[in-house]
Amino acid sequence: MDKSILKKAYATDDFRKRGHQLVDELADHLEDKLQEKSRKAIQWNEPDTELEFWNDFLQNGNKNTLFSQITQRTTYVHHPKYIGHQVSPTAPITALTGMISALLNNGMAVYEMGMAPSAIERVITDWLCEKIGFEKKSSGFLTSGGTLANLTALLSARKAIIADDIWNEGHSENLGIIVSEEAHYCVDRAAKIMGLGEKGIIKIPATEGFQMNTLLLEEAFQKITDKGIKIFAIVGSAPSTATGIYDNLTEINDFAKKKDLWFHVDGAHGGAAIFSKKHKHTLEGIDKADSVVIDGHKMMMMPTITTALLFKDGKNATATFSQKADYLLTQYDHEDWYNSGKKTFECTKTMMSIHWYAMLKFYGEDIFEAYVTHLYDMGHLFGNIVENDPYFEIATKPVSNIVCFRFVKPTLDIDTANTLNEKIRRILLEDGEYYIVQTKLRGVHYLRCTIMNPFTTEKHLKSLLEKIKNIADGLI
Repeated sequence: MDKSILKKAYATDDFRKRGHQLVDELADHLEDKLQEKSRKAIQWNEPDTELEFWNDFLQNGNKNTLFSQITQRTTYVHHPKYIGHQVSPTAPITALTGMISALLNNGMAVYEMGMAPSAIERVITDWLCEKIGFEKKSSGFLTSGGTLANLTALLSARKAIIADDIWNEGHSENLGIIVSEEAHYCVDRAAKIMGLGEKGIIKIPATEGFQMNTLLLEEAFQKITDKGIKIFAIVGSAPSTATGIYDNLTEINDFAKKKDLWFHVDGAHGGAAIFSKKHKHTLEGIDKADSVVIDGHKMMMMPTITTALLFKDGKNATATFSQKADYLLTQYDHEDWYNSGKKTFECTKTMMSIHWYAMLKFYGEDIFEAYVTHLYDMGHLFGNIVENDPYFEIATKPVSNIVCFRFVKPTLDIDTANTLNEKIRRILLEDGEYYIVQTKLRGVHYLRCTIMNPFTTEKHLKSLLEKIKNIADGLI
């Protein structure tokens, strides 16, 4: 066996050369997109076309152009006309922390495999708990994404509320959770993974403004308990993904305490509003929650995928999983905060804590205040622009940076209008100048924007509406 290829793969001179070249290429990419030297926000290709390209490139492509091909043939989240999904245009400093994480490759299941990032994670989670308004007994950890964090929170809820040792002995009792019909689909997924089934997911209808209708909670709770289902948790959305509307967390908390339920807040997108003096009111009552999820890769300018799961009572952060791997974990009498594998689904995870720490160290809390406040203000501004344009209809008045709207004409029935707006979105996607997404609310098809880029301006948003009008004129 020729082992020289291993030396080649680990050659530091080659790494240094390619690394400097890549940083230059990425800096050029940022400059190109942020300054709109490139017209497009997305370089759209059909899936089969893209697959064919990469199959061919593996055999025939020039390896020295690999990185540049990847950056070209994709979606440009740093472009001001990227106003689609809830993915942050990463602050460049976190590309460097991402490089550190990838190279050091500290798995973090145990302290010995991630000393610095484990201690840094404790600093960050304590800081987030304080910002939420939790007391000193609070605690938390970082994990890979809101879906995993929400599942872990509901497992913690079941462990804390249900007397049986379900984790070790299983259960035969019918269990359930309460959520809004507008809650993110990952809550449904989590419930089904836990074996609750459809009957164990009690969905509360939303108000006209897409907020959980808390007036219906008592009746729904009584009906489901009469059927022999034990409710152990209620989930508040902060906000819902489709509409960007926050549930009334104070009213949900009051109901949870009245019924002795675990109160969980899915703040994956909007939990970062704790940093905005102007918009923090959207989270009123979050300090009463038993657990909270906040994504760093949504409204905190970090790379995917990094999420904080925070507990009002830190004991719940360590009690969820009782499984023990003797070769990895040792029991201690004091709180074993530094062995991540005891608290999370994950054994191995990335050094995600250093993204949070670098942002805080280099820029301070003010960076999050500025980012969230500006983007929410832009969401409100765009909502007002849409409302005042007779060719558009808004789904509900925005309270965050998510805006759902559609092109309308009095002569169009609902089905025709739905089809028209679907076609508009498809043409926008193929054209590539703007990247927006879509959603369906109560049978109505809406175009959906999430303003994630702090350099997206009023001019960009007005230009988008004019482009949509022109497309619609060509279709009608």
